[in-house]
Amino acid sequence: MGYLSIGNLEKSFGTQVVLSDISFEIQENDHVGLIGSNGSGKTTLFRLITGELSPDAGTISAAGKTTLGYMEQHVCRDLDRSALDEVLTVFSALLAQEHELQKIERILLNGSAENVDSLIDRQTVLNERFIADGGLTFRSRARSALLGLGFDEEQTATPIGRLSGGQRAKLQLAKLLLSGANLMLLDEPTNHLDLASVEWLEDFLRSSKAAFLVISHDRYFLDRVTNRTFELKNHKLRLYKGSYTSYLEQKENNDLSVSRQYENTRKEISRLEGIVAQQRRWNREKNIKTAESKQKMINRLEQTLVKPDAQENTLCFRFGINVRSGNDVLTAKDLSLSFGDNLLFQNVSFEIYRGNRVFLIGPNGCGKTSLIKVLLGQLSPDSGSFRLGTGVKIGYYDQLQTGLRPEKRVIDEIWDYYPQMTETQVRSALAVFLYQGEDVFKQVSALSGGERARILLLRLMLSRDNFLLLDEPTNHLDLPSCEALESALEDYEGTLLIISHDRYFINKTANRIFALKTDGLEDCGANYQEYLDKIKNEQTAAPARESEMENDYKRKKKQGAALRKQKATILRLEKEIDQNEKIIADLEEKLAEPETASDYQAAMELANQINSLKSENENLFEEWSGLSQQEEA
Repeated sequence: MGYLSIGNLEKSFGTQVVLSDISFEIQENDHVGLIGSNGSGKTTLFRLITGELSPDAGTISAAGKTTLGYMEQHVCRDLDRSALDEVLTVFSALLAQEHELQKIERILLNGSAENVDSLIDRQTVLNERFIADGGLTFRSRARSALLGLGFDEEQTATPIGRLSGGQRAKLQLAKLLLSGANLMLLDEPTNHLDLASVEWLEDFLRSSKAAFLVISHDRYFLDRVTNRTFELKNHKLRLYKGSYTSYLEQKENNDLSVSRQYENTRKEISRLEGIVAQQRRWNREKNIKTAESKQKMINRLEQTLVKPDAQENTLCFRFGINVRSGNDVLTAKDLSLSFGDNLLFQNVSFEIYRGNRVFLIGPNGCGKTSLIKVLLGQLSPDSGSFRLGTGVKIGYYDQLQTGLRPEKRVIDEIWDYYPQMTETQVRSALAVFLYQGEDVFKQVSALSGGERARILLLRLMLSRDNFLLLDEPTNHLDLPSCEALESALEDYEGTLLIISHDRYFINKTANRIFALKTDGLEDCGANYQEYLDKIKNEQTAAPARESEMENDYKRKKKQGAALRKQKATILRLEKEIDQNEKIIADLEEKLAEPETASDYQAAMELANQINSLKSENENLFEEWSGLSQQEEA
């Protein structure tokens, strides 16, 4: 069952071709990852699908049942409205039904309605529709979405005008997810989300019945939520079954097959061309016919010849070091930091040794970047200390790119830091990072986030420092650049301390993971999967501990009830024994009277009663004695 069909789509801007002969379909259960380098046309394709742009040629057809959803539909305009109320606007139909139900209820309670029967009928029909459409759960769903995307209870009630740009983007995402669209266009939905929020989003999308087309550079995310992969490269779209990792395997095999087929075909054409040339040199009638036959074969082969894709310019670099550091690179003890009354962290102690590839993880706002700034000397800790080892030289990558000067040219951003280099050396280094020709004279202010990131990486590479502190280095990079960075770090001989929420990057690079918490730093294993397993074990152990505590409570409660029952039984036995003793004393006194002693029948009856009561008391006393011993035990 199809939602969207694209046929032979073409789009250019002036003389620059962006998309050429693009065709695909989105079916009901499709969860598609759209990948490609920066500038390959991914966002342009989205804008064509939404109607924001018009194609130069080709068709875009949505089925009648298709409800398209994308984030730009859900811009937050009322800045005085709370975050929760803003998300609830996607349930406007349910809000209207709820309002009408409340209005009918007030009229019926006031007893002022003339048409009571019709109002009750209307209330019944409306209430059934309200429940069927999700009226009982839409508020809790809205709240859960906000909490899942990283809002706390206080922020859900905060006016939009007081929220950050990242929080407003989360609001748009929440509205899209809850909008009821059955085909969603998601453009980098994990931006601004911490790990916990990304995992919530993954679970939401995996359980969603909606189809979606998602642009993302988060490869772990793509592996978890997609079942098809579309690659935009050289203006063309190629379709693959499976998620990102499956796409990589298929692409490698396909590229190898196409390359071998191309080389073999070229060799065959070259062989046939040699035959044609030889036959024509002999220039006899038979030779001419042979040459013509072989030429036809050459023409057929050339028509079917599939040339391998031209390789896009990609990064390829490595980090070196000038000197090797000592074995102890960094030692921190009991570091704490707060801003006013806001405690970020305390009791942070750890050690990093030469060759460690440490990743620092934790929710947004927990103080990861602030901890790095403490280690750089840019912030002073409230307490605690740290010490760098012998020969340690620090290089720093700032995710906010504050170290770049907007007014400078690209070439000057490198040359000013390394004035000993010649212009040829600087331009050669820039070429490695894809700055060639006139690009080196562009102003930094005119560059994209990814282009600025490449400048910072180049400066870092040229520093040859032996201890790199990297704050979200993959944030602005496209997938090929992420892979190039991973490859460079894999060969790096120095030590790494990296803040990242890129789980694919973490799994590929880390050999230690630290989780920063308010009350300290926790060692969470060697890779992200180990960290997940640790969290899962803790989550599994918590209910077990709760169950054990609950069982212990029930056991103690049961024991207490038994003890109370035992005490009550002892008191009852003591009371019965006392009562029997009094009766026995009265009977024995009566038996001693002269008139009773002379009446044989009466005396026998009293004696039997006394013996019976004494026997009963012996049994009661035996029971009382046993219970008393148990109580003492």
